[in-house]
Amino acid sequence: MTDRDLIPLQDVAAGNLLFHTGRWGGPAGYRWCGPDGEEAGQVPGWEEVQLDRLRTLGLIAIETRRGPFDRKVTVTAQGLAELHLAQAA
Repeated sequence: MTDRDLIPLQDVAAGNLLFHTGRWGGPAGYRWCGPDGEEAGQVPGWEEVQLDRLRTLGLIAIETRRGPFDRKVTVTAQGLAELHLAQAA
């Protein structure tokens, strides 16, 4: 796992990210999560690409629920295992 993978994975593990569905208030994509749990700005493009890659690999997941609200982004069990391996190295 490269630093470009590890940094976004650590951000997700820390609870720093949301996924904006694009149904209101702007295009779909990853957003920073502020201390109040609300959106706090758009994630840089390079990190969005890496987050999509991590999601495709099954290392992170986007909360599934109805409605237009932002979704939580979480690390999967496989992602936690990869994170622990990277931190142990």
